[in-house]
Amino acid sequence: MLKRTLAFQNPCYLKCNLEQLVVSYKGIPGYDTLADKTVPLEDVGVIILEHQQITLTHFLIARCMYYNIALICCDATHHPTGLMLNLNGNTTQSEKFKWQIAASEPLKKQLWQQIISSKITNQAAVFKHIGLDGYTLKFYAADVKSGDTTNAEGSAAAYYWQRVFVHLPKFYRRREGEPPNNMLNYGYAIIRAITARALVGAGLMPTLGVWHRNRYNAYCLADDLMEPYRPFVDKTVINITNTTANYTQLTPDIKKTLLSIPQIDVTIDGQTSPLFNAIQKSAYSLAKCFEGTTRKLTLPIL
Repeated sequence: MLKRTLAFQNPCYLKCNLEQLVVSYKGIPGYDTLADKTVPLEDVGVIILEHQQITLTHFLIARCMYYNIALICCDATHHPTGLMLNLNGNTTQSEKFKWQIAASEPLKKQLWQQIISSKITNQAAVFKHIGLDGYTLKFYAADVKSGDTTNAEGSAAAYYWQRVFVHLPKFYRRREGEPPNNMLNYGYAIIRAITARALVGAGLMPTLGVWHRNRYNAYCLADDLMEPYRPFVDKTVINITNTTANYTQLTPDIKKTLLSIPQIDVTIDGQTSPLFNAIQKSAYSLAKCFEGTTRKLTLPIL
C-alpha cells in the first residue's frame, strides 16, 4: 500500500482520534477560521514537522509509532534535523538483528558493490535525462569492485557533480552550499526517512550499516541503502530548476514537488512501482541477504 507523506508548514495542533490524525487550528491567530482536517493514520508513512509552533499529543506520537510512521522534525530554517522511528516494527525482529550483526565482511562488501554500481548507473540515467553522454559513468558503474576498493563512487561523484547542473555553472554540491543544495538536502531527508522506516519494517537496525560506520550516525544502514535512490531526487531538482524562475527558497510549491518524490514510478525487480514501495522491496531484500537466502539486492532502475 502506498503511504502518504505529510508536511505541516503552519502553526497547528495535531492529535489522534479514532485512529485518525486530526489537524486543528482552533485558537491559533490567523488560522482559527480553518476547519479541522483528518487523515487515517494507516494511510500515512512520513510526517514532516516544519513550523516551530506545532503542538502534538503524546498519544498521537504513540499511535504514529504503532503504524510505523516516521516523524521528521525541522529547525527554524526548515532543514530536517531529527527523525523518530518505531523500535518494534517487525514480529521476528530479534532474529533478524542476529543475522544482521553476524553478517560477514565479504557479504557486506558485496552488498556495497551492488549498491554503488546501482547508484552510478542511475546517475548515468540522470545524464541521459539532461542530454549528456553517460558513457563515463557507466564505465565507473561496471568497474565497481567488492567493497568499492578503487573508490569508483568518489570518482563518479566528482565527474557527476561537475556536470549534472550544467545550466548552473556556479553550482557546487555542498550540504551548506547555495541553492539548489537546499532542495537536494530536503529531498534526501525524505528518502532517508522512508528508507529508515522501511528497514525497521523489515526487522533491521538502521544504525548498523554495511559501509557507513560513523559512530555519531544513528542511521548508517539507511544511508547505505538510500544511495541508489538519490538520483531520483537529483532528477526532480533538475526539473525544478529548469521550470522555476526563483528556486532560492523552499516555497510551498517546490516542497509539494519534493514531497511527491515517494510517488514517482520506478522500475524494480522487472516491475513498475512507486518509489515508496520500491524502497520497502529493497529493505526486505537486504534482510534476506543477511538471512542467507540470497546475495542479491533488489534495487531501482531510473
